[in-house]
Amino acid sequence: MWSSREAFGEDVCPVQDDLLGQMYRANEHGLPVLIDSVSSDVRAMLALFCYKRAHLHPLALAIAASCEQRDLIAAGGRVGSVLYALSREAAPRRVTTSYSTRKAISLSTAPLSHFAPLDQDLDLDEDEPAPSVAS
Repeated sequence: MWSSREAFGEDVCPVQDDLLGQMYRANEHGLPVLIDSVSSDVRAMLALFCYKRAHLHPLALAIAASCEQRDLIAAGGRVGSVLYALSREAAPRRVTTSYSTRKAISLSTAPLSHFAPLDQDLDLDEDEPAPSVAS
């Protein structure tokens, strides 16, 4: 069994970047299908990889929920055990990812500011000093 330090020593994603991106962007119905496409030992390593990154915590918990405790412990030691417990802490919940929980972007509905046009008839000779602005 690996210790937590050994499990986190390797900082390489155990799946292709494309698959990780698909999981990150998946909706609640598509994510379980993508998770099931990965073998159980790689799935445990992926759950630990995602858990190490704050923005991937929801994905890590969703992946860990599909793992066996022995696989998570074999891949991550004590951290794997904690991740297993966290993934089962609450009653079965809706699988959410960072993509599905993002807030919508709202745009301003106020009119844009209008500025007075500059006086373009201002022709200065090179010998004349520029007019000063009184305070």
